[in-house]
Parts: sequence; structure tokens; C-alpha cells
Amino acid sequence: MMQNLPLFVLVAPLLAALFVNVLGRLGRGWVAPLVLGSLAFSTLAAVGVLMRVLSEGTIRYTVGGWRPPYGIELVVDPLSALMLLLISAVALTASFSALPTVERELAGREHLFFTLYLILIAGLIGLAITGDAFNLYVLLEITSITSYGLIGMASGRAPLSSFTYIIMGSIGACFYLLGTGYLYLLTGTLNMSDIQAILPGLHGSFALATAFAFMLVGMWIKMAFFPLHGWLPNAYSLAPTGAALLMAPLMTKITIFLMIRVMFSIFTPEYVFLQHVGFQSGIVWAAAIGIVCASALALAQRELKRMLAYIIVAEVGYMVGGVWLANTQGMTGAILHIVNDALMTLCLFLAAAAIVYRTGNLQFESLRGLYRKMPVTMAAFTVGAFSMIGIPPTCGFFSKWYLIMGGIEAGQWGYVVALLFSSLVNAVLFFRLIEIAYFPAEAPAHGDGHHHEPPGQRQEAPWRLLHPLVLTAIALVVVGLSTGPLVDIIHLALPAGF
Repeated sequence: MMQNLPLFVLVAPLLAALFVNVLGRLGRGWVAPLVLGSLAFSTLAAVGVLMRVLSEGTIRYTVGGWRPPYGIELVVDPLSALMLLLISAVALTASFSALPTVERELAGREHLFFTLYLILIAGLIGLAITGDAFNLYVLLEITSITSYGLIGMASGRAPLSSFTYIIMGSIGACFYLLGTGYLYLLTGTLNMSDIQAILPGLHGSFALATAFAFMLVGMWIKMAFFPLHGWLPNAYSLAPTGAALLMAPLMTKITIFLMIRVMFSIFTPEYVFLQHVGFQSGIVWAAAIGIVCASALALAQRELKRMLAYIIVAEVGYMVGGVWLANTQGMTGAILHIVNDALMTLCLFLAAAAIVYRTGNLQFESLRGLYRKMPVTMAAFTVGAFSMIGIPPTCGFFSKWYLIMGGIEAGQWGYVVALLFSSLVNAVLFFRLIEIAYFPAEAPAHGDGHHHEPPGQRQEAPWRLLHPLVLTAIALVVVGLSTGPLVDIIHLALPAGF
């Protein structure tokens, strides 16, 4: 059974999606146990996979007994195992809050929503462990198509936002597929390990450089790397609350992991960095510009989820720039920030879900007095805000520290300045929100004839929304204090030379 654990992590949500679709039509009481049970199983199995990888080394699993390059191979190294646990744990935590919000927003369609939801999770898990370049494309499209459907289930302008996402996502998929096609023409195989073994003899090939460029651009579109981010703000801010709880923490972060996987499991550090020195520096500068621009756009927003969406775009620049610094500190910071940013984003979107469940509105002015009405929710929101700013001992501080040290070591001062600027902007954004939410709305003049709610009356979110939020806020501090063991795992995953 232990030999099959990597496959069990993937299969559990996939099978649950089938049963949710069938049994959920008979009664919505089936939905919650199937969703939470399958994701709890995946999380426990992911813990087992991580422990096994740390004790035994990389796991290679052939699906159906067909040996590569003819069959599909699953490869679980320390980084993939860490991503497995991150995806499963975040999905499980998000699901507790997604269930009540979907009951309210999409009544009668819960089984349809959670069918797509679980297939999306299965696709993300598959992306973390596949060892086949074409299979990666297939799984990337599975996650994208389910995302389009989830976003489009909301009312208002959400279907149009989903259509915009379809156009941009399809362009990104075409770029990645073209790059994979070039690699197949050059090597005759789609297995990542086989491609990596063949490529050293082709390093001077213009076709290989073209394949690499196509694959990078495709993934940059999928991860919303500035200025290819146009689809993300509307998609995440207008999606159903339950969909945003899963997509915002995971979609961009897993695509950044895929970029790292392609750079090191298909190509090599020597090819990526030594043969593209000018290109490398240009990407770091592009990341710095993206961080500054996205942070400035976040300043202009007056709605919480939309502001968080632009912060996500800036965070993508953090991680892409960190990877392309091409040193140990930067790479460690980028991978650590994948984990930290997933947790920080989850915390803030969980807080947004709790607020909108009670108030029905996320406009800044509607947040007035929330520290009195929803003290636990806002306390957890404050922890998430501090982590996003980078205040110790929350986890956001430690990954930003590694990124800044990597930028200094590489002499990329523009990137370092962009990181500091973004942190200052985040401080302005979140302290502005804290100020609005701490002070109650101004009392109107007496005798206006209206009844006004007592300012001290509490209206806390239901426990199904509150408990995951508090747990995630605690995790931000615990993960921050556990940075040392996390960094040790990351160093196991770094390629030779880092």
C-alpha cells in the first residue's frame, strides 16, 4: 500500500468527484462528507508520501506498469512531496469554508460546483507529480477548464471574466504545447528524465531555445506574470467565494512550481542560466517592474478581493524574480514563498469569505466597525495582513528575507528595491483597512428617525467559516517559526550547483 501512496493522493478527489456528481443529485447531504473525507484522506496520504521521500529519496511510480517513455511516470522528489502536502492541506482547509458559502450562493447546484472543485484539486495534485511533459500539458488544461467552469457559475460579470480567462488561458496552453512539440521533434520522447538526458548535445540549437521560450511564455500567462496578468483580477474577484478560496492560494503558486520543474527537470541550470545570462537578468528586471506596477494598481482598489488579486500579481513577481536570481538564497526564498504565499492568501481570502457572509459587501467603506462586530475574524485577518507585509514572526517575513538576500547577492538592486517598495505598499494598504475596520461608522445626528444598531453588537461568522480561518492564522506563525526545517527540505530539492 505504501508503494501506491502517491497515486492514492491523486485518485481520492477524482473518485470523490464522480460520487459527488451522482449522489449529490439525490441529496446535498452527501456533498460535505465526500468532499471533506476525500481531501482528509489525500492530506494524510500526502504526509505519508513526504515522510517516505525524506527517508528514502525520490519516488518513481509507473502508472499501469508501462515503463517510460511509453507509459506515464510519476516522480515525487522532496519538492513535489512538499507541493502535494500544500495542495491537499490548503484544499481541505478551504473546503470547510467553501461548503457554507456555496450553499448560500449556488443553492441547488452544490453537486455541480464540487464536482468541478474536486477535479481541479486532482489536476493540481497531478501537476505536482507527473514526470511527462505532455501529461503536464493535459493536467494544466484540466485545471484551467475546471477553473473556467467554477468562475462562470457566479452571476453578474463573472461569465464574461471566465471567457476572458478562457482566451488568455488557451493562448498560454498553445505556447506551452508548441514548446513541448519542439522538444518531441528534437528528442523523440516526452518523458522529462529522458529529455534531460538527451538535451546536453543540443544546447547550441536554436530550436531548443525556441522550445524553452515557448514553454516559459505559456507558463507566465497561466501564472499571471505581469504584464500577462489581465485575466486574473476579474476572475478571482468575481468568482464564487468557494472557488476563489481554492484558486487564489494555489493556481499561480503551482504554476510557478511548474516553471521550476521545467527549468530543472527538463532543462538544466547550466542551460537555463549560463547560456541565457542576459535573458536571466532581463527576467529579474521584468519581475521587479511587475512587482512595482501591480503594487501600485493594488493601491487604487476600493474592494477587498480585487485589492488582494493585484497583490497576488505582485507576489508572482516576487517568486519569478527569486527563481531567476540563480543563487541559493533566491531559489530558497522563491520556493519558501510558494508555501508561505499560499497560506497567506488562503488566510486573507478566508477572512474575506467570512466578512462577505455576514455583511454581503467587501467595499472598503462597508468594513467600518468590523473589529467590534467580528473580532475573531478581524484578528485572524490582521495576522494574515502582517504576514503579507512581512512582519516577524509570521512566515511572510522569512521568505522575503531570503529573497532580499538573494537579490543583494546577485547584485540585482532593482529587484531588492521593488521588494521593499511592495512591502511598504502592503503596509499602507492593510493599515488603511485596519484603520477603517477598527473605527465604527460615524453616528448620524440624533433625531433622524432611524433605528441604529448598537456599535458593540457582535455578528461573528459561523464556526465553519471561523475555525479554518483561525487555524490558518495560527499556521502562519507556526510555519514562520518552522522555517529552518522547511528550508532543509527545500535544499534537498535544489539541483546540483545551488
